[in-house]
Formats: sequence, C-alpha cells, structure tokens
Amino acid sequence: MRLIRNRPQWAEGAFVPGPCAVAIGNFDGVHLGHRALIETSRLLAGTDGTVAVVTFEPLPQALFRPEQAPARLSTVYQKLDLLRAAGVDLTWLMKFDSQLAALTAREFVEQVLVEKLNASHVVVGEDFRFGCGQGGDVAMLTELGSELCFEVQTVPAVLCDKERVSSSGIRAKLAAGDFTSAADWLGRPFRMEGHVTRGAGLGRTLGYPTANLRIRAEPSPLGGVLAAFSRVNGGPWLPAVTNLGRRPAVGGKEPLLEVHFFDFNEDLYGQRLEVQFVAKLRDELDFESLDDLVEQMKRDEKRARLCLAQAETPRNGPIG
Repeated sequence: MRLIRNRPQWAEGAFVPGPCAVAIGNFDGVHLGHRALIETSRLLAGTDGTVAVVTFEPLPQALFRPEQAPARLSTVYQKLDLLRAAGVDLTWLMKFDSQLAALTAREFVEQVLVEKLNASHVVVGEDFRFGCGQGGDVAMLTELGSELCFEVQTVPAVLCDKERVSSSGIRAKLAAGDFTSAADWLGRPFRMEGHVTRGAGLGRTLGYPTANLRIRAEPSPLGGVLAAFSRVNGGPWLPAVTNLGRRPAVGGKEPLLEVHFFDFNEDLYGQRLEVQFVAKLRDELDFESLDDLVEQMKRDEKRARLCLAQAETPRNGPIG
C-alpha cells in the first residue's frame, strides 16, 4: 500500500495517473462499516483501477472540541495496517488542522479528489459531511461529481443485531466491558499494542512485576483492571491481568497499560506486546496503604485466572 502524508506542496501533480475509486472517512478502528466502503470502492475500481482512502489525523472532533475528543479505537499504525490488510492501494493520511478545515466543499473536491486523486468514483456513507463548517453533503458531492466527471456511491449503514455499526457504538461497548459485541462490530477482537517501556519497578517490589505500555491512542475507550491475553513479539498468547489508567493508588499521572503475566518473570523491556482483553474486573481505585493495594491485587489475580481459564485463547495471526 502506498502512503501519502499531508504535504503543503500540493502542486506536485496527481498521485494517481489513472481512474481511482476513493473512499473518505475517519476509519478509526476500520470496523465493518468502513470495510463496506472499501469493498464498494474495490468493485467500482475494477481490475485496473486504484482503490484509495482519504482519512484524517487527528480526528476532526479533536480539533474542534478537544475537551470532547472521542476515545480512539486504533493508533495510526494500526489503522494503516488494517487498511493495508483490507486491500487498499493508496492511503492519503491528511493532517486535520485549521488549514484543511478551512477548505470549502468545492475546494476539497477540486484539490483533493480531482486534481490529486483523479477520482472516477467517490464512496461515502449516507451521512457524509465535508468542507468548511461541514457545508457539503452527499447531494452537493453528487452535483460536483456531475460537473467534474466522477460518480458518487453512497453505502448504507452496516447493521449488526439490527443496530447500526459505528465507531461511537464500539467505544460504548468497550467502555462497558462488552468485548464480544465490540469484536462483532469491528470484525476482529479489540487489541492494544506497543513496546515495553521502563517503569518505576514498584510492581516487582510488591510481587506483581508488570510490562508497561504507553497509551499511544488517547483517550482510551476503556480503563480499569481487566483480564486479558497478551503475547510477546507475536509468540504464544499468555494469560494476564492488566491495569489501564493513571494508577491513583501509587500517584501515577501518565496513562499506562500495565500487564502482569501469571507465572512469568522475564525482562520484557523493548519487546513488542499485543494485548487482547477478555473481561473488565473493576474500575481503578485508590487505597489507603500499599498493603491494601496488594490484597486487592491478589483478589484481582484470582478472578482473572478463573475468567481466563474459561475463555478461548486467541488465535495467532494479524488483527486484520
């Protein structure tokens, strides 16, 4: 997959020489609804055309209402991996800033879809809005397509159990600890990943050494103490209990994902971990003493072991 990052020098010529089917959206999580856009684009592109995705980072809501920025279902790297696995030929990862937000609907169509991508087809959801102040909608896009020689295809919402699949709905399911339904809507289990960083080492002194991952996609859609499976560098999945949050009991400030493997005591610094959550055990709590914290950790471990003993171990393979 070819990746185009936002660049100020847009006068370099077209990115795509021939006809191109372009899907537009945030694609956070690349869920079943997003995949329907990509599948439609592939059908419209045919065997000789290019399937392209135009997507935005950060999400537009984070620019306009940073205090209400939605929780993230994927990091940028996960998003790109999932788009690649879905068969996208080209992804234009546009930096969503005040300059891009100021483009009118017509300017966006002319400069992005026509001049740079040679769009023959543009694929969007039924509620698609674009341009400065969200002044453009599907009707305007269709009119511009008639004028500028591309066709517009709208894709209806994908339903799962009679509910519309959406990123906001998946966020709500994850926050509630409903990982099964979230996986149904995503088309795969929800996972977090990253490289292990050095911590303060307090967990080891308390008898619960942890592998620490910084949260790379903020805000997180879930938090608290969770039972999970985790694997190191693509190896076998191992049972673990995790804490995702700011760790108020030890004065933590930076959000971290702490992974404690059962019956495992190796230095994992710098190793790549993937974590697949199974059940939420509780919210984060504060404690009056470290002894109280340790007693709660013992109870959390016991519950997590029982939960994971009854759960299916994840299959190996990529998340896409």
